[in-house]
Amino acid sequence: MKITRVQSRPIRIPLKRFFYNSKDAGTKCEWDGKLSRVTPKRPSPILEYVLVEIETDEGVTGIGEAPADIGFFGQFLESIGHAIDDYLGPLLVGREPFDIPALMERINFRENSCAKSGIDMALHDLVGKVHNVSVCEMLGGRKRERIPVAVEIAGGSPDDMADECLKYMKMNVRAFKPKIGSYPDKDAQRLRAIREAVGPDVSIRADANRGYTVEEAIELCHLAEKYHVNLELLEQPVDPCDLPGMARVCRETNIPIEADESCFGPGDAAAVVREKAADVLNIKLGKAGGFLNAMRIDALAHAAGLDCVIGTAFGLGLGIAGKLHLASAMERFTGAVEFTELGLHGPLLKGRWDKDLALPLDEDGCLPVPTGPGLGVELDHDQVEHVTVHGIT
Repeated sequence: MKITRVQSRPIRIPLKRFFYNSKDAGTKCEWDGKLSRVTPKRPSPILEYVLVEIETDEGVTGIGEAPADIGFFGQFLESIGHAIDDYLGPLLVGREPFDIPALMERINFRENSCAKSGIDMALHDLVGKVHNVSVCEMLGGRKRERIPVAVEIAGGSPDDMADECLKYMKMNVRAFKPKIGSYPDKDAQRLRAIREAVGPDVSIRADANRGYTVEEAIELCHLAEKYHVNLELLEQPVDPCDLPGMARVCRETNIPIEADESCFGPGDAAAVVREKAADVLNIKLGKAGGFLNAMRIDALAHAAGLDCVIGTAFGLGLGIAGKLHLASAMERFTGAVEFTELGLHGPLLKGRWDKDLALPLDEDGCLPVPTGPGLGVELDHDQVEHVTVHGIT
């Protein structure tokens, strides 16, 4: 079997509002700038993705998905598509698909982690289909059948954020990640209001999105303890380059500290471990460059005695299924896996999975890990065609 074609498909989904673009958040960030994801070329709130198809001479096709988010990854729809179609994909044509590590090493140029993650996912889907095994089995074995779900809560007033959690709880969500990173006293009041609203048994973690100084991060942790928030962890409290500052926050607080923007690939993860800059490593397929590197980060964390979080990067049904397979195969992860995309748009899948991988959740607050070969899901091509970008410039 030989690879005959690697091609991308750009996807654009309009949104009524972008999740993070809250004018009431009171953050120190400039929401009209890069964090809003709105640019002169994209004046309306949208989410963008790139689908990847890898075809073979025996008629088997693997499908993957790459996030396109200049606001976080620094990579965008056009660049990811060109990287796949013009540079990375052609290097795989004519080769057998089975030695995925060798193929990914062949395209292991610097940067382009999102494009590589889509190719990596499509290769795993393809080889899984050929061998009739699921992706989680390829990654080391199916350790879990169901995965608990967390969603992010956009910044706003304490009451608004608490109310948003209560709305999700009606859909059986039992884990939340409020967006904070403004001023410790205001953020502590937000977390306090959420805890009082959701009760003691719901998981709360918080994401500062690198918004604090070291001193402010320490203050927020102390206030969260004072208010009995029972905060599961604090994500990326300070600038991602300030590993010594992150290490100080770890030393001087009792709340586990998570590295997200500080931890893209395995090299970043190793640096975080060396500096003792975090208790938890955040894994996203788009950051890591695919399943292979994600599992390398997981192994590194396990060896160092750290936990991992599988974080939000948004995604269609392929991306959701990919995170579920990753979570099923990993040694361990902290709390719930983040699936904020469930509240933004549908998974665009065919058959039962279009509902099974969507809200509302079952009473246990989990999503099922697909059991079929490869990713175990199939895109609904009519839905996909409706959001495909034609003639992109």
